[in-house]
Amino acid sequence: MKNINKNKKIRIAVVGCGRISKNHFDSIKTHQNNIELISICDINPKVLSQCERQHNVKGYLDLGRMLDSENLDLVAICTPSGIHAEQTKICAMHGVNVMTEKPMATRWDDGLRMVKACDDAGVRLFVVKQNRFNATLKLLKRAIEENRFGKINMVHINVFWTRPQSYYDQAKWRGTWEFDGGAFMNQASHYVDLLDWLIGPIDKIHAMMTTTRDIEVEDTGVINIKWRKGTLGSMSVTMLTYPKNLEGSITILGENGTVKIGGVAVNDIQHWEFDKPKDYDKQVNDASYKTTSIYGFGHPLYYENIIKVLRGEVEPETDGREGLKSLEVLIAAYLSARDGKTISLPIEY
Repeated sequence: MKNINKNKKIRIAVVGCGRISKNHFDSIKTHQNNIELISICDINPKVLSQCERQHNVKGYLDLGRMLDSENLDLVAICTPSGIHAEQTKICAMHGVNVMTEKPMATRWDDGLRMVKACDDAGVRLFVVKQNRFNATLKLLKRAIEENRFGKINMVHINVFWTRPQSYYDQAKWRGTWEFDGGAFMNQASHYVDLLDWLIGPIDKIHAMMTTTRDIEVEDTGVINIKWRKGTLGSMSVTMLTYPKNLEGSITILGENGTVKIGGVAVNDIQHWEFDKPKDYDKQVNDASYKTTSIYGFGHPLYYENIIKVLRGEVEPETDGREGLKSLEVLIAAYLSARDGKTISLPIEY
């Protein structure tokens, strides 16, 4: 992988100017001393024109044409999940590093194809997992790495949010298997990521899912999980909460500690108790924060990591292979719900 000189700004383009793109535009502005927005791309002429004026950059309706015309170091893909794989392949063929929003793909084979395409082209593949940079979760991760819980006996995650029918009706791709995925793959994807990142490799999964909205995919579901280390856990997800988003939480019960991080998006440490205190326990109250956005505030921190990686200073927080871990869990959950059986990991076809 070729590093980018520290004296040169990283040249980035944003592909897809929808809902999540604002977090990327804001992050680029935050790091404007190190990264420069060169161009944008969207298939909707009206949206593209608005973003061109707002950010004062050239817009393209076609990704390939943009890559042919501009000298780019990095492309941020903020399009529907089902087309991430093809767009990643096109970027890699042009020798451009890729950062893709979650989930990296809607199919397991597509995820593998993305990693291979970037490996073959000698470029980086990053998968956005900004929640890992939440102050609350960083403290929790530290406690787990220091083995403060001892044996972790049980883990439970709740994602009780709401997505009315009007949300899915905003675009034809929303709520489809091909391009979007359901409540687990789309809305709760970052919470699925916590299962492996915090607790470790998963042994087996059993899931049940249901749909109430007029969509193809699930809007409600539960997963039972057994980790290789023997920990048991579960995850409950719904987009039917009345009348608004209620909770995004994780509870961990260990032989020497109990922690619950709740709030609307794991932003509030509600219980923190261990048998032996540590000096950083005093940071618990300061780590909690108020948020009106389920996205949290981790995108600028994620960008900071990417900038340092492209400079050759650090290793990536979440590259393509790390992204595959949560995609594998998601695919296993969907296979389990479809076939009504327990799925062992790693998955095999």
